[in-house]
Amino acid sequence: MAGIKDVAAAAGLSVATVSRALNNHPSVSPEARARVLAAVDALGYRPNAVARSLRTDQTRTLGLVISDVLNPYFTELARFVEEEARALGYSVIIGNADERPELQDHHVRTLLDRRIDGLLVSPADGRSPLTLDAAHGSTPMVFLDRWLPGVDVPVVRADGRAAIRDLVAHLHGLGHRRLAIIAGPAATTTGRERVEAFRDALREHGLPLPDDRIGQGDFQAASGRRATERFLDLPERPDVVFAADNLMALGALDAIRARGLRVPEDIGLAAFDDIPWFVHTDPPLTAIAQPTAELARAAVRALTDLIEGRPPQSVTLPARLVVRRSCGEPLSNDPNQRSTV
Repeated sequence: MAGIKDVAAAAGLSVATVSRALNNHPSVSPEARARVLAAVDALGYRPNAVARSLRTDQTRTLGLVISDVLNPYFTELARFVEEEARALGYSVIIGNADERPELQDHHVRTLLDRRIDGLLVSPADGRSPLTLDAAHGSTPMVFLDRWLPGVDVPVVRADGRAAIRDLVAHLHGLGHRRLAIIAGPAATTTGRERVEAFRDALREHGLPLPDDRIGQGDFQAASGRRATERFLDLPERPDVVFAADNLMALGALDAIRARGLRVPEDIGLAAFDDIPWFVHTDPPLTAIAQPTAELARAAVRALTDLIEGRPPQSVTLPARLVVRRSCGEPLSNDPNQRSTV
């Protein structure tokens, strides 16, 4: 493998000049730069990123720790993070916490050991001592989607309160009165926020939310299935189940179908976190969509601002209700509301 000394010999220049040319230093003449680039092409030279990072104290690498790579919402979020980072000249290393605080800390430790320039984290919950230590450390950090209250770190997230209010108003307008929720873990900010917003929206319409219509989930499909099975065993089952994330909604759908029941004829179903699959279910699922691409781009920009010495900004973007047909809505001419199954 060719090294920088080989490039210097082929170009007839000093190693220092070659190094300056490869780093776009203004002191290098256009003629010298052209000779260096020609030698690089001829020899197939690739700069040693590790050695460069030792000289510049930068790796041009970001770390991303997401809560669950199997969750389509986080998969899409990671894709847009990588896309925006690449456009800004950074690479991304991804760690999957699998909704486990100890695994989250493992990935944070590994990424810090790799000398990343900055860290994006969607915290599994607040029981992550290393994540808290890292937030107070010298490595730039931004929280994405979720956050840890009281920690002075920029946060980029969606606010789902208005969309949940819209959902409850929509369900009330359809005549539904017994509404249930499969909540996310109370240890997460999103888990707490969504159930509180749902309760507040019900209160606005004079509707109760008794304890037996609150199912405790963990943002995984199996918990959505268990909670829905319990709802279906109630003396009066709910008119509609609202799952606070997409995987729990899929688990709820499994439980409903396992009982031989139909959506929405026997029970309605709605979800937080719209995913492309929902338009293809039968019927298509009414859901709350987060602006995934915009969140990812804003998070990367906030982190690179921190890294490059510019003041970062926390960003809150609105989620929105996407009405389809899983809660008894009438069929419309909107192709987004028609099942393709």
